[in-house]
Amino acid sequence: MSSYTPEVEGTHIFDARKSRQARALNKMLFSLKHPENREEFTADEAAYCDKHRLNEEQKRAVLERDWKGMTEIGASIFYVIKLAAIDKKSMQDLGGVFTGMSTEEFTAELRAGGRKFG
Repeated sequence: MSSYTPEVEGTHIFDARKSRQARALNKMLFSLKHPENREEFTADEAAYCDKHRLNEEQKRAVLERDWKGMTEIGASIFYVIKLAAIDKKSMQDLGGVFTGMSTEEFTAELRAGGRKFG
């Protein structure tokens, strides 16, 4: 077990253990790259989660669109964005959620060169 502590407050570590724990969630999210799967998901989100054997925590995060929660329980941001796209959300929208800013504030910080850390 690593003793590494993230240097940025509020961040979490995405490691092999988290990835394994979220395997079903990541597979479900990744499946949304196919139009027919997006249609099936949109028709009955809960049933689609059940089909992919998401546990209750994973299912709740997806159905409630708890973007930060999904990544905290091991979802890859690269797969979460596939779900966000269904809701017409951009990476900047999610960046705002993850940093506690509005999309506009987050985008402005990006354009200004990003956040500065001590």
